[in-house]
Amino acid sequence: MTIAGKLLTADDLLALPDDGKRYELVRGALIEMPPPGIMHYIVTGRIGHRIGSFVEENELDFFYGPEAAAYIEQQPDTVRAADYALISYDRFTEPIPQRGYVAGVVPDLVVEVISPGYAAAAATARAQMWLDAGVRLALVAYIAIREIVVHRDDGTTQRFGMDDMLTCEPVLPGFACPVADIFTFGPRRSGENDNDY
Repeated sequence: MTIAGKLLTADDLLALPDDGKRYELVRGALIEMPPPGIMHYIVTGRIGHRIGSFVEENELDFFYGPEAAAYIEQQPDTVRAADYALISYDRFTEPIPQRGYVAGVVPDLVVEVISPGYAAAAATARAQMWLDAGVRLALVAYIAIREIVVHRDDGTTQRFGMDDMLTCEPVLPGFACPVADIFTFGPRRSGENDNDY
């Protein structure tokens, strides 16, 4: 989508009226993002809660939160939003604006939650887009297979399944979370176990 044949800018994106939809800007083109489903919401919340709690408990110098937009390219402009992100204080060399984006400030860590039906190649490409922008660690959580793939800026990847402990080195040394805690859904009933969910 363009306005009168011209590419949009990050300022144009910010000035859009709130129509209840989610958008990203990719090289000046406006891209509508589908609303997340309930499972997407749950998984994002669980990962975010565990990362945020670790940051708070260890008094680490990070901002963190969901739907973190990053202004990663200029002329034409690209503004992408991770499902969850962690940004170190020292990435900001100027005051943080009350509204808008800071060009070139990207997260240290991003989380992308992948709903069933989303192509694995597209998910990998999105992780690589973040790494190319300067992100150090991209976590891609696949709901359908209950697996998290960690992509690092040194080119390595690591898969964490339901029996594994998720780690986030080198961004969060010491962080560990059972993957099963992220992907086990619903209240447990007598006689049921994790494999029932």
